Amino acid sequence: MINQLLKLSVKYLPAITAIITVLPLPVKAATFLVTERAVLGGNDEVNWASLGKVFNPSAPRFSAFLPNSFLATSQGGLGLAINIAPTNNPQITPPFVFQTLPPPGIRTNFAQGDFILFGGIDPTGFIPLPPGTPDPGTQGNGGPFSISFDRPVFGAGTQIAVDISNLEVETFISAFDNVNNLLGSFSVPSTSSLALDNSAVFLGIRSETPNISQLVFSSSAPQYGLAINQVSIIAVTEPTYTLAILAFGVSGAVLKLRKRP
Repeated sequence: MINQLLKLSVKYLPAITAIITVLPLPVKAATFLVTERAVLGGNDEVNWASLGKVFNPSAPRFSAFLPNSFLATSQGGLGLAINIAPTNNPQITPPFVFQTLPPPGIRTNFAQGDFILFGGIDPTGFIPLPPGTPDPGTQGNGGPFSISFDRPVFGAGTQIAVDISNLEVETFISAFDNVNNLLGSFSVPSTSSLALDNSAVFLGIRSETPNISQLVFSSSAPQYGLAINQVSIIAVTEPTYTLAILAFGVSGAVLKLRKRP
């Protein structure tokens, strides 16, 4: 009987794989807000330097700008589709990636050296400020930022900031499954600065099952540019995914055998 089960599992494995790939996972699995990267416990990551386009403020080039929708790949090979809602202000630049560094670099309250995905800014309103000078804020593209995963994940998150200093705003994260059902939505207060001190808040969501197909980030001040650093991901590892398919296949074969007279 065991040999027969194994033969049936192998025979029907391609069909079972196809079914699981498109089958929506339970919507009611609990989701949790995570505000620390270490607590999220990611096993994969997307660093925006991997896009191969980094804006240099000392020698700005149009070729460094990104389209509002583009693709990326995680370190573990997971595909992502990123969409940054376009702005109606023609003065605001397209999105771009920059490395946050002391002057003449671009200062933020992410960690020094982080690569930041930024929605865009109105350069006509940008005035370089000496260290210690309060930032009055410059109009920019506050998104929302949408990140869709090729394969559902257990969770993901990133540090987030809004391009205005010393003003507390609310930053939001929402998670959706592969048929666009809302799984959870959370917010935390955020205050940006130019301190280069890694104080940008971490905003993530974790689920009991791998049912997160999309995350959306936004803020209560969309007139100011939104920025995120590397995205940590709790991806479904390939061995776990394969075992789930095999278990599903064997259980299906057992049911089929039981139905025989």
